[in-house]
Amino acid sequence: MITHNSFISHSSLYLYGMEKLPIQNIRFIATDIDGTLLNSKNELNDEFYPIFRELRENGILFAAASGRQYFNLKRQFSAIDNDLIFIAENGNYVNYQNNELRIHTLSADHVKELILKAEQIPHSYTILCGTEGAYIHSNNPEFLAQLKKYYTVFTFVESLYDVAHKDILKVTICDLVDAETNSYPHFKEDENRFRVKVSGKIWLDISAAGGDKGSAIRLIQQKYDIRPEETMVFGDYLNDLEMLQQAYYSFAMANAHPRVLETARFKTLSNDEDGVLHVLKDLLRRIHES
Repeated sequence: MITHNSFISHSSLYLYGMEKLPIQNIRFIATDIDGTLLNSKNELNDEFYPIFRELRENGILFAAASGRQYFNLKRQFSAIDNDLIFIAENGNYVNYQNNELRIHTLSADHVKELILKAEQIPHSYTILCGTEGAYIHSNNPEFLAQLKKYYTVFTFVESLYDVAHKDILKVTICDLVDAETNSYPHFKEDENRFRVKVSGKIWLDISAAGGDKGSAIRLIQQKYDIRPEETMVFGDYLNDLEMLQQAYYSFAMANAHPRVLETARFKTLSNDEDGVLHVLKDLLRRIHES
């Protein structure tokens, strides 16, 4: 893991912190999706695809790293799904070219324990995120509207306990009040046993210890012999913290959570200003000039 003390101040703005650094040596890029690559309307800029293809032509691996399920990401990026590494479910599932590189699951007993605790939280709804799809129990319209944004394959079940034995990658809570203040306090005491992550304004994810985007990034780095100094990542929320720590070129979006802004080594423009593409265009320019 890279420490900030080894390099330039992590509070540096992109334009003033990068000009003399060898970013043309990048071999692996990973970006969060919501709040990062997509704008606030969940739209992807059309410029992304030609940029992506040019990066791949230059031998750079590219990953979509998200709390979303694999099936949802694969649909979102169907045009490039054979060339994109999918880091789904907050790093608990990794798939590249239809090869499963990582499946990191919870035990059935732990799933049942988490369901029981989640049931005590008002105005929240539990999702079991499995390798074959998600499992839900509630048909609350407001909850379903949020669910369908990020989950393409899901099944209604009479009881979540009945599917706790499935390969469950994480237990997700959709908290219609506020995940950080309403749900997270219920699970804070479990952080020594599970990976507990506030993944968005209304999302809380709990997975087995070691289940995060950072460990997924590390797996890919090891598999393809890529150093942190050859890695670039982008994120905006608390489930991106471990990922940011695995790369020298770690970028926080201008719209990022304060802890992400503090952790990342560099900052770029907001997601609504296409901050990721801003950096990638400059990377390609530097590659062409080298």
